[in-house]
Order: sequence, then C-alpha cells, then structure tokens
Amino acid sequence: RERNPDQPEKAALQHCNSPLKLSSLQRTGAFCGSWRGARALWNTLRAGTARLLQPLKIRARCGSAAGAEAPAQLSLGMPIALLRRPDPDHLEVAHAGETFRVCLRRRPAARRLTLRVSQATGEVILTLPSRTAIPTAQRFAESHGGWIAARLARVPAKVPFAPGAVLPLRGVPHRIEQRGLRSGATRIERVGEEAVISVSCETDFVARRVRDWLQREVRADLAVAVARYAAALGQGPTRITVRDTRSRWGSCTARGELNFSWRLILAPPLVLDYLVAHEMAHLREMNHSPRFWALVGEICPNVDEAEAWLKRNGASLHRYG
Repeated sequence: RERNPDQPEKAALQHCNSPLKLSSLQRTGAFCGSWRGARALWNTLRAGTARLLQPLKIRARCGSAAGAEAPAQLSLGMPIALLRRPDPDHLEVAHAGETFRVCLRRRPAARRLTLRVSQATGEVILTLPSRTAIPTAQRFAESHGGWIAARLARVPAKVPFAPGAVLPLRGVPHRIEQRGLRSGATRIERVGEEAVISVSCETDFVARRVRDWLQREVRADLAVAVARYAAALGQGPTRITVRDTRSRWGSCTARGELNFSWRLILAPPLVLDYLVAHEMAHLREMNHSPRFWALVGEICPNVDEAEAWLKRNGASLHRYG
C-alpha cells in the first residue's frame, strides 16, 4: 500500500520543537521555490546546529516554573551567547601613557555595564551582562580610562611588613624593628618615645613573623571580648575563626560560628569590641531588624563611634602586609 508522503513530514515537524510556526516555514518556501525546499533547508540547518553543539554539552534552562535544568533545545532561536568564545579574564585599558588591567566578571543578573575599583586591593573590576559582547565592554572601559586612573590614584599605597615600616597596633603607630638574625620571640618594646614591634629572625622571614604575631594578638583580644559578651547574652559561639577577609570585618553563621578579620588588631580597641558585640548579637537575632540594633546598642556603648571610624578608615587597613 502506498503511503502518503506528506504524513511523516507533518509528524516530524510536530516533534522538532522549532520556534518557527508552519506559516513561517511556508513563507520561507517562497525563497526556496517550494514548501519541500523550505523543509529541506530547515532540516539542514537543524542538523548542522546539532553537530556543532554536540561536543560542547551545553545545558540551558527550559524556562519551567521550577527552574529545572535540561539539555538546550536545538533551534534557530538559540541565544548566540552559547556559541561565543570564552571570555578573557581581563582587558587592558591605556590612558595617559599608562596601561590598566581590568578584570572581567560576567553576571547573568547584571542589567548594565559597571566599573568599580576595590579600595582594599586596587583591583579594577568590570561587570557585564551575559549578552554583552567583549568589544562593547572594551569600548566602555576605554571610555572610562580617566575615571579608572583617578580612582587608582586614591588607593592607599601598600605598606609591607619589613624593617622600618610603621603600622598601627590597636590604633597606635608601631615601627617594625629587626633586633637580630637569630630566631627569637616577637614582642613590643619602647625605644625612647617610640613604640616598636621587635622581631628577631632572618630578614626574609620578618613579614611572616609579624603577621603570625598580629594574628595571635587579635585572637587574644577577640577571646576576651567574646567572653564578656557571652556573659551578658547568656550564650556564646561554637567556634571563632580569624581570616583575612576583604568584604566584611566579621560574620556569624547559622551554626553559631563567628568569623573575624585579623586586621581588626590594627584598629582602635573600641572597633574590635563593637564588631564582637555585633556578631554576638546575631546569635540571638540572625537579622538586622530594629530588635537586633536595639540589642547591640544595649550591650555596646560605642556603636556610632565605631561605625564612623570604620567608614572613614576601614579600607586603609588593607594596605598593610
């Protein structure tokens, strides 16, 4: 029995998941000479796209309410971004005889191109939406070369932990002094009217010795402050961790773990005391509601002064070491 040749063609079109409707394909047939020619063109394009994407193992969202992931549908409506080359990790921007390195961060949630300069690290970061092309980002960064130069000029110069360097210890300037080459304890001394962090070791190890000593000092100060606020609140943390964090001075997890930046030892004691009170209050109120701030103000008398100091001087603490 002879089969109708049009039936399998219609069945195939029902399962191709094409964003083009039959009317669209029929209109395309005007350029191909016939409906059969339009169908052949579509099948060729679809097969070629499948072969191109097969080794990439691309996965895309189906667009379902649940947001579940599924293999990308092969269609002419597929975003061109999926076929784009991998982004470079940075761009170079020339301005007034200088060349600046601009790090790229592509964020699907971004609505526009944004530039920022980290006051902590001096890193220039360009955030771009998922569909923005790299040449567009390059032009945007180059058009802001003057802004980048001005912002970088305001970033404080780095102060390494080296003999002769001056750094604040609990808000008071101290000079690093190497008293000998033999291994010995790091301690605070007075040389005339000057406060000194005295280090005894080989020159190559001075920076590590100073950093380790500062971390021990901040752990001791944190332990005292945590014990005091634990007695006031009737509860304490499960763990205290010291890190070199860049985005925040302290944090509290749902498990009751407190994390602090070791650089708090460089700030005046009232700043460390306030941040401990802030994170300890999160053990009772895991939010920043009015009740939380009322609790912080109840147990810590220096909230406003400490917040103002951090706003003025917090970024400068990252220049040391």
